[in-house]
Amino acid sequence: MSISLHEQAQALQQGRTSSLELTEAAIARAADPSGEGARVYTKLYTERARALARASDLTREAGLSRSVLDGLPISIKDLFDVAGEATPAGSVALRDAAPAAAHSVVVRRLLAAGAVLTGRTNMTEFAYSGLGINPHYGTPLNPWDRATGRIPGGSSSGAAVSVADGMAIAAIGSDTGGSVRIPAALCGLTGFKPSAQRVPMEGVLPLSAQLDSIGPLAPTVRCCAAVDAVLAGDVNPTMPEPAELHGLRIAVPTTLALDGMDEHVSKTFSATLAKLSAAGAQVDDIEMPEFAQLAQINAKGGFTAAEAWAWHRELIGRAADRYDPRVVSRIRRGQEITAADWIELMAARQAWIASVRRRIAGYDALVLPTVPVVAPVLSELVESDALYGSTNLLILRNPTLINFLDGCALSVPCQEEGSAPVGLMIAGANGADRRILSIGMAVEDLLATH
Repeated sequence: MSISLHEQAQALQQGRTSSLELTEAAIARAADPSGEGARVYTKLYTERARALARASDLTREAGLSRSVLDGLPISIKDLFDVAGEATPAGSVALRDAAPAAAHSVVVRRLLAAGAVLTGRTNMTEFAYSGLGINPHYGTPLNPWDRATGRIPGGSSSGAAVSVADGMAIAAIGSDTGGSVRIPAALCGLTGFKPSAQRVPMEGVLPLSAQLDSIGPLAPTVRCCAAVDAVLAGDVNPTMPEPAELHGLRIAVPTTLALDGMDEHVSKTFSATLAKLSAAGAQVDDIEMPEFAQLAQINAKGGFTAAEAWAWHRELIGRAADRYDPRVVSRIRRGQEITAADWIELMAARQAWIASVRRRIAGYDALVLPTVPVVAPVLSELVESDALYGSTNLLILRNPTLINFLDGCALSVPCQEEGSAPVGLMIAGANGADRRILSIGMAVEDLLATH
């Protein structure tokens, strides 16, 4: 596991390192020609990061600490506005777009907290896939089994690898159908998708206004909680306390969410549930018929296709040939969605959410595999459109359930040390963010003792 941001913050406060030293180390890893940096960052903020680091060191010497993030290298996904820069969102279609007039709210809050922004991280073009493959900037390889060459997961692909490879201590991504949790799960990190309204989307290039949310990828649940507090603008943030596992009521949905697991994920997930039971948690298998209904509800493309088409239609009209064909083809599905379809979809979602909330009301959290398979081989997906499509649907399936629920969720690494990364998703309804973080801390502590 990478060093947590709290450990790095403590080292800064105690004078055992400096922000400039941490930043130089992150930049060196990103600039290493033998590493993944060229595919992780679409833009590396070398001089800006050094200036921010020096400023942090000076204010620390004066006795000022702005937050636990002060002086720590943090990467941002390539869809956040930074004043004076275009916001390409992993595409070349917007490379010549007008620069942003102002920072996004997320960037403003990070800078006010003293974070050292290391650069813009690569992503699936316009965030429209859970695989992380990008034909324009290259695809950063998963840190696990790099010799084979596996996908990092997406769409926040560069975000995950920036943390896994020490190019940042934490990363900021977006999550519309799992784009924080999927790369976290496949790369052995922790990822947090908060309730959508928790972090403002102002200055963020959207995918789906109904489903988009902003969250961190980091080494631990506590790291994610600290970053989330900054992103959410908590004025006096207090760290949640780990929940008491004994007597905790956990629901494991047996409908759809456990289908298609490979052997490694299945064994790891079962072993994790056994550890939770041994710690005194009440773990119940429950049927969730609503989960089986979601594919039909979204059969025409859902909110993502409809809202992406509304945003992209003009750009596609003049620059379709500059898009990844696998992205533009799915965006174009949205042009067939009518106003009546949209109204029906909105109503179906509200009824679906109400039904799911009634079913899980007696439980503290849902627990399911974040992704049912280990990271697939990149070359196989690049070569086959059919495999790309089926794998994308499989990997997005479980995380998407929580976005449609308008809920919040963590992905926590649960694999045995040295084996392929597996994410345990701990999820709750809208507004249960602190409770889910609290449960995640307890689960993380339990797994660490094993």
